[in-house]
Amino acid sequence: MTRASIGGDMSTAFVLIRATPGSEHLVYQKLLEIKEVTETHVSYGEYDLVARIEFEDERKMAKTLIGVMRAIPGVQHTETLIAVEAR
Repeated sequence: MTRASIGGDMSTAFVLIRATPGSEHLVYQKLLEIKEVTETHVSYGEYDLVARIEFEDERKMAKTLIGVMRAIPGVQHTETLIAVEAR
């Protein structure tokens, strides 16, 4: 169960990240410094990293994604999957 489902005040998104070859470790380390990032994983396949972020509203999510995550040197492309609660 996530904080979003417990308190109802946080939302979750998973960000798939493609990094410049050789910069994966640097991107990983920078993701760990972002307060909204609650998990970071290296992955194999089309994307190099997966980060889980939690945010209070869409404005905060956009600021984190565009202003912070995409600005990390080595980030080439991101795809965001916003989690929803199935009922």
